[in-house]
Amino acid sequence: MKALRKARQNGIERLENYLVKLIKDPGDDRNQPAGIRLLLSLLKGVSFVFAGVVSVRYFLYRTGIMRRYPLGIQVISIGNVTAGGTGKTPVTEIFARTLAAEGRKVAILSRGYRRKEAPWWQRVFTQVIEPPLVVSDGKRVLLDSATGGDEPYMLASNLPGVAVVVDRNRVKAGRYAIKRLGCDTIILDDGFQYQKLKHSVEVVLVDSTNPFGNGNMLPRGILREPAGNLKRADIIFLTKCRGDVSGVKREIRKYNDTAEIVACNHAPKVLKDVWSRQEYPLSWLEGKKLCTLSGIASPKGFENSLRGLGAKVVWCDRYADHHRYDSSEVLYALNRTADMGADALVTTEKDAVRFPRLETTPVRCLYLRIAIEILEGAESFTQIINRICFKRG
Repeated sequence: MKALRKARQNGIERLENYLVKLIKDPGDDRNQPAGIRLLLSLLKGVSFVFAGVVSVRYFLYRTGIMRRYPLGIQVISIGNVTAGGTGKTPVTEIFARTLAAEGRKVAILSRGYRRKEAPWWQRVFTQVIEPPLVVSDGKRVLLDSATGGDEPYMLASNLPGVAVVVDRNRVKAGRYAIKRLGCDTIILDDGFQYQKLKHSVEVVLVDSTNPFGNGNMLPRGILREPAGNLKRADIIFLTKCRGDVSGVKREIRKYNDTAEIVACNHAPKVLKDVWSRQEYPLSWLEGKKLCTLSGIASPKGFENSLRGLGAKVVWCDRYADHHRYDSSEVLYALNRTADMGADALVTTEKDAVRFPRLETTPVRCLYLRIAIEILEGAESFTQIINRICFKRG
């Protein structure tokens, strides 16, 4: 039965990966086979419906028909207009770390995407209002990644002194963080579309390598809302900046000519053993033969970063974003790495929190720790932090 469930999950993930590839493909639909053209036409029709629903929803919030709830403290929303892969977690981390260093009592609110939870029918019909899940109370990590979610667990592990609270209802989670955990500053992870909670500062991320995809809304493109809604942003983080990004900046200015733009890159910082947490300097990669295992939205960037550090990547095993690994999948990748004579199996930090515990491995199993490196606009970031902390610039 377990093998059947796993086969079904892998089949669903293969279909998901294929659809994502189609959605991201900017090529001419006319070059596709007839069946694929029909599917893409159907997806485009659905995207028009989705765009209409999004527009009506924002109209209802803008006119006050649907209510936004204030919390009475600073709420910093960090999100994007596209689906996946812009690098929200490292940006959330740098905001939380900086604000905590300035003396703020910070809580990160997350939905906890793809965490283990009760089936939908139980959530719909149960009358019991469950309290939010506290992944970290700011003193210790209380939940694992399966229960709390990958990103919340990762943030809780990397941010001592910062609370991490998970709930679909972020208004409820925010009130809990204020009342029970004594927090005075809220960071709303992936909050651009979450209009139920009133935001004080709107931070929006744009991937400089693929700002708005093919320009279509989901499910034909990667836009979660029209690119024109960038006008709501107070500060825009332009991520994955390598080389000249002036063209992307000009495109952003079509939609928002007042927001500060911070250009940044996701820079590798250190290698760590997945289980022992032993550290290896990045120089260790020079000349090494590696295999990779990942289940993230944009695996190519991760793999290319290893090549850029001097490693020779000889085999890549990819799964769908947020894939929950079992021991057989990790052991297969480790054994394949050993059979190919590679020096290590390397994964991402986000994947590492989903690995089951293994006592022995045939080769090293490491993860690459990534952090945000601000290239341009550090003054703008400082000004936003000062504004949140009510300090003079």
